[in-house]
Amino acid sequence: MSMKRGRQSLMWAQKQLGSTRRRGLPSVQGVQANQTLNSTAAVLDESRPNTPRTHQPPAQEGNQRIRRVVAVGVLEITKLMAPGGSQEQQVVLWSPATYETSSHATKQTEKDQLLQELLPSASGLYVQFDSLEYVYVALQSFLSPDAGELIAKTPTLLQGVPQTPKLGFSGAPKKARSDIYLAVSEACLPINALLSHPERGLDSLSSNSDYRNLQLTLEVRKKTGERIEKCIFPNANSPGITAWRTVAVERGQGWDQVVRLVLPEEDVPEAHLIMSVANAPGFPFALCWIPLWDQNAFIRDGLHQPLLYLYDKVTSSSEKGRGAYMALPWNSRAKDDSIKDEIFTGPLATLKVETILCSTVFSQDRVLAGLLKWRDQSEDQLLGLLRQFTFVPENDVVKIVNSLFDALFGILIANAGKDEFEDLVFNAVVTILGIIHDRRFNLGPLIDRYTETQFDFPFSTPCLIRSYLRLLARPADPQNSRRLHATFKVGQQMLKFITTARAKQKTKEEAIGVSNNLSFRRDYKNIFIAFESVMRDPSPVLIGSKTLIVQHLHSWLPTGDDTFSEDEVYQIVASFIGACSEVQGKLIIYKLLLILQLSKRRSFAQETVQSRFAASTASWIDAYWGAHESPPEQWRNQVRVCSSIVSTQSAEFGIEISSFFPKIVESYRVLLTTSRGRRRAERFEFLFPASYPFSSRPISSADRFDEPLVELAALLAQSSDVGLNSTLDDLGPAKERTISAALDMLSSILGSEAFPSSWLSLHVYHHRAALHVLEALHKAMTADFLPSPDDAEEFNTVLWNKYFVTLLKLVGSKSLALEMLAEQKRRAVWKIAGDVREQGASLLRRSWEGIGWESSPDDQRIFGSQRIGGFQVQYVPSLVAPIVELCLSVHEGLRKVAVSILQTMIVSEWTLSEDLSVIEAEIIDCLDVTFKLKSIGENITQKIFVAELLDLFESLARNPGDDLWQAIKSLVSTVDELLDLLASVHSPENSETVRIMHTLRLMDCLRDMQKEAIFIRYVHQLADVQSNLQHHTEAGLALRLHANLYEWVPATVAALTDPPYPEQTSFERKEQLYFEMIKHFEEGAAWDCALVSYKELAEQYEHHQYDFTKLARTQHSIARIYESIARGERQSLRYFRVTYRGLGFPDSLRDKDFIFQGEAAEKQASFADRLRLQHPAAQVVSAGQEHNLEGQFLQIAYVTPHRDLEHPLYQLSKVSQSTREYILQSQPNQFSVTSRRHSPMSGVQDQWIEKTIYETADIFPTILGKSEIIAVDTVQLSPLQTAVERTTRKTSEIAVLQRRISDGDESAFVGLTESIKASVDSRSLASVAQYRRLLPASPKPMEDDESTAEELVLEPMQNALKQALLDHASILRQCLALYTHPPHINLHTSLSDSLQSTFAPELALLAPTVLPSPPPTSYRPQSPSLPPSDSFSSDVPSAIPVTNGITALPQSGATESATHPISRSRSRLSLSFLKPPSRSNGSIDADGPPSSLTPDEDSISSASRPSANNNATGRSVTRSESEQSRRPELERMHSPSSGAGESDRPMTAHSGRSGRMKKRLSLLGIGKGSVRSRAGGRGGVDVVEEE
Repeated sequence: MSMKRGRQSLMWAQKQLGSTRRRGLPSVQGVQANQTLNSTAAVLDESRPNTPRTHQPPAQEGNQRIRRVVAVGVLEITKLMAPGGSQEQQVVLWSPATYETSSHATKQTEKDQLLQELLPSASGLYVQFDSLEYVYVALQSFLSPDAGELIAKTPTLLQGVPQTPKLGFSGAPKKARSDIYLAVSEACLPINALLSHPERGLDSLSSNSDYRNLQLTLEVRKKTGERIEKCIFPNANSPGITAWRTVAVERGQGWDQVVRLVLPEEDVPEAHLIMSVANAPGFPFALCWIPLWDQNAFIRDGLHQPLLYLYDKVTSSSEKGRGAYMALPWNSRAKDDSIKDEIFTGPLATLKVETILCSTVFSQDRVLAGLLKWRDQSEDQLLGLLRQFTFVPENDVVKIVNSLFDALFGILIANAGKDEFEDLVFNAVVTILGIIHDRRFNLGPLIDRYTETQFDFPFSTPCLIRSYLRLLARPADPQNSRRLHATFKVGQQMLKFITTARAKQKTKEEAIGVSNNLSFRRDYKNIFIAFESVMRDPSPVLIGSKTLIVQHLHSWLPTGDDTFSEDEVYQIVASFIGACSEVQGKLIIYKLLLILQLSKRRSFAQETVQSRFAASTASWIDAYWGAHESPPEQWRNQVRVCSSIVSTQSAEFGIEISSFFPKIVESYRVLLTTSRGRRRAERFEFLFPASYPFSSRPISSADRFDEPLVELAALLAQSSDVGLNSTLDDLGPAKERTISAALDMLSSILGSEAFPSSWLSLHVYHHRAALHVLEALHKAMTADFLPSPDDAEEFNTVLWNKYFVTLLKLVGSKSLALEMLAEQKRRAVWKIAGDVREQGASLLRRSWEGIGWESSPDDQRIFGSQRIGGFQVQYVPSLVAPIVELCLSVHEGLRKVAVSILQTMIVSEWTLSEDLSVIEAEIIDCLDVTFKLKSIGENITQKIFVAELLDLFESLARNPGDDLWQAIKSLVSTVDELLDLLASVHSPENSETVRIMHTLRLMDCLRDMQKEAIFIRYVHQLADVQSNLQHHTEAGLALRLHANLYEWVPATVAALTDPPYPEQTSFERKEQLYFEMIKHFEEGAAWDCALVSYKELAEQYEHHQYDFTKLARTQHSIARIYESIARGERQSLRYFRVTYRGLGFPDSLRDKDFIFQGEAAEKQASFADRLRLQHPAAQVVSAGQEHNLEGQFLQIAYVTPHRDLEHPLYQLSKVSQSTREYILQSQPNQFSVTSRRHSPMSGVQDQWIEKTIYETADIFPTILGKSEIIAVDTVQLSPLQTAVERTTRKTSEIAVLQRRISDGDESAFVGLTESIKASVDSRSLASVAQYRRLLPASPKPMEDDESTAEELVLEPMQNALKQALLDHASILRQCLALYTHPPHINLHTSLSDSLQSTFAPELALLAPTVLPSPPPTSYRPQSPSLPPSDSFSSDVPSAIPVTNGITALPQSGATESATHPISRSRSRLSLSFLKPPSRSNGSIDADGPPSSLTPDEDSISSASRPSANNNATGRSVTRSESEQSRRPELERMHSPSSGAGESDRPMTAHSGRSGRMKKRLSLLGIGKGSVRSRAGGRGGVDVVEEE
């Protein structure tokens, strides 16, 4: 079993001669082959050269067999190497494919490389081995650095399991070992290969053999020729053998086998390998040999190619047991180590082998081998070896490190006093120790163990010290500088050798009664003095040496603990640090780290030494932190290390950190100024670092922090408990600056600039520490910065203001508000900090009273305060806001202190100005900001302070006329109202709708208080809320409140921050707001609001700004809105009346009625569900249902905008339905519902309805989407009014159904059909045609008078009914055009006939009679680019719409084509020219069946137009001369201004577009270039089309 590249291969040999056995061959072949092999081997054995029997491999008795690899299995074990894992695997065996088996071969792509390495295949293909297809392997993995220890721990499983040593060393060897590995690769036998021969030179290889069974035999012999028995181990679990044979391979293939040689140590220098190659089972034909010891060292690892010599009597002979081959060169290299050129020698036959030495005894390096036998070397040879030592590979050194140390120290002692020997040995020891830093070998523990247990050279001490001092004497020398660097890197181990040797020397001296300790102490101390000299040397070349000394001095000092006392060690340290006073750059960091490491030393156990060291530390680090005007780049790192030093000495020595208080606060100020506090980083550097660069780890948090600020904050917290008062007293002139810096630092920490407040435990801990610091600062400030009233001008207002701001930030911190925290956090805060607010309130009361002056007896009686005014007036109104914020606190003690301070502020302000408006303004601003930033909802505790404030002025209440009392009452009333509104707006329990309502009330209040900035902010907050709810109209109305604050003037207005608006003129600000409003109005389809805004802008652009560019854009926008209105793109909104009943509703809603604006097509049930979301406890009841007083009850009813029947719109006909709906329903504030209906059987003359009209306080739309009903009225409509109202309503309902069908809603056909049937059924009382009875009959003309009767003059309401019937008939006619498509085409005829009979008068008016005309003159239509019709002769008639909007203009000239006059049939017009031509003669019959469509061509739907395309001939339209009298009426009815083009044509999304004319031209078949116009006679017109 062999391991290779994480995989395992198993090789099995088949016991036969030749290639792989195939299935189906008789087994007798193998027996015969074996018999032949054995007999041949016996014959050849007798014919071998006569050599001593002891030198020949032992003969095998019986049948001789040849081993050959025939199959290989590969197993991936990488996934099985987890500790403790066990698994059984099935290993498939593969063999190279032959010609016979190539058809079944497969290419193992995943294992190609391994299979090719283990068992090459010429074709690259493999087949499964048929004799043994697979093998089961049970695997179990273990993890242990030592196999012996693992076997000892698990004897049950691993007892008797052989160990396989690793091939090589993974690091420095820990156990003694001496193994030699030999890898036999292949025999290089090229074509025409030449075998070497001592007599003939070269001899050719015999060509009689095919060399298909090459086999190598290996033995290990001594120089004497004696074989070394049982030293060859081919496998880990096999015993040692004396002669080893490889498997048989073919020529050109390799053996690739490895064996392990285990030789006695004394035999290795004289041992060699002898190998013979044979074509089994024949006699060997070549031999070669390799010496294991070469040039006084073991042969080098790697590939070797020994020469193959011809095996004959000359090469195989021996003399006195010594083989003759040993006199021959074993490889082709000459004495000068050159390789022979094969151009002259020919292709030499060689053998490829590789040796690997794994030994802790022998070395392959000649230098190491010479040093190990240093006693056999001369002095010059030894010096040469020592000089070459630096070039020895580390791999060779670590294998024999212990023996090498012994040799070097032996040389050192033997040559003591000789400087060159001492220096060379010293350098060699440094070189070995330098390997410690190589992670490949892990040499450190091995050297430590050697030093402690094996090192025994006591007299090496003076030699090592002398060499060290000589090296330090010339540090600037380039050669010495490199050696010095290397020595400093291993300085601790070198000094440990010195002190260990001294300890052993001292033991020997004591044994003989000699003492030389003083000399050693002096010499050892001189080493550290030399270090100081190096640090004082200003040479730039020494920067590296200085850095190494400073970095490692703390690790060198412990080596002298047994030599020096603590005081002496401190003196050495102090002297060295003094020598480092002039260091620069990174050396400062390393110097501070040295002080830090020395602060951790356990050697300073004496308190006196500790105090001296701590006192010196303050001066050592003084220049590297604290105040600095222009700190260097590494200042931040210096401060961090200084913080670590102070923290460490506080823990180790118990020093008072308060002595560093000024440095801490000044350093914090500098860092905060330079780094600006917290930063977001991807790595977190560990706090209080002890090494450089600082250790860190990656983080994924988004928190912002700054490590040095966190460390300084921790030091400040530690300094708060001990000695801070005395430190502040000793500051002197710097006291004010230090206190100011300390207050800035506390404010920064409380403001979460050092670390986030989400680090709750740390944040709360610093609150408690800050309170203790403020206590100390208060004492210091009271003593030095609180002058008497006589020296009031010396009062430091800024410092005291900073103090109060910091204190108020502390007691008002939300981290201390236990009532706002969860239960777990509440317990943690209480345990860490306790009741900080109570202690802070006490300090606040004492501090505020401290700056006040003694009050008069009257003031004490009235206000109950001992100290009022004084320096307190300096902080009104600046501190009013934070005090009011504390008044809202739930904490009773804190709130009472805040209320009492607010009382003194009110009294002070009234005393100075007799006006509380400043305080009122501050309170309003504070309450607004507080409710905005903090989650303060509708809580009863928020108004407690109002009552407490009034109680403090109880004495004034006894005199109601007192001006101060009146001002206080007004102030309290305002605050009370504002609190209610703010609580309602910010209450999380209120719904969004309720919050919007309260926001409007708050905005009204703020506007009355003239708080414009706050008002504007709430306006935009309301607009954002409405916009997020998709209430765009309401958002635009909210912005109008802001726009109304400005005028259309060029005056400059100030910039705003919330919302952000730059400084600009009033006109620009208002214009910008109008743009935002209009955007919301257009998104909400609030056309009326948008038009009002656009028109106001247009007025300014046209008459004041004269900006015609903007005016044009505005007019275009207005035109687009009117187009949208004409197209009817917006559906009508629904409105609901809601009544609130029950005591569960607040007073603002209880027993009140409101009109709510709903969504388009919103059902009452959906609206009720939406309303219940706002009032979850409410019940929806009907109007007549009784309800209790308790609870919440809602009554909901559908209402419609009230339509004024007196509106002039009712007098007009053919107004589009969308326009009519927009005008009648725009901006409603009156809504109606039918309350009673009287419909007697006597007819429509006696019917009437009663409507209830509700008037709202506001015109819709509104910001809230609702308005309160302020008036209710009941009106009774007359029969005529009822008819008008019902007819227009039915027309509107049919128009809605038509629009739905046009939009693709086929389900609306059912409702439309029912509505049309009800309207066109003349016998039904529900048909609006019955209302024609309410109109007076038209007067009949006299029999003898052929003139037309005079038109009847109608009253306005009668005319309204007439126009309503006309509109109704028109919409019915348009709807019938929708029935031309299957499956509705069957209904078309019946409904059309009913329409003609029921609404004949209206249809006659819509399409008047046109009589036949005499032969007309032809003309062609006028192009839009031609001049108007008045440019022609006066007798030419005006333009007349004919069909599909085509305007025919009379022209001169006659037509030659046939014409088809418009004929009358069944009281309507027929478009005869649209009929298909007759199949009999190809002409069009003018008297044919009438069209199913109405004569008004605008009613022709797109479904019926394709029939017009069937006309292949030219078309013409004729008109009789008698029609001239009806031309004015026709022009009025068909002119674009009359509205017929919109009311009579189907309501489609493309109505009125510019492309409609082109579409109709194409439907009529009128080509673009085929129309020719001519002028004819008077009396008719023709439209002629030529092909």
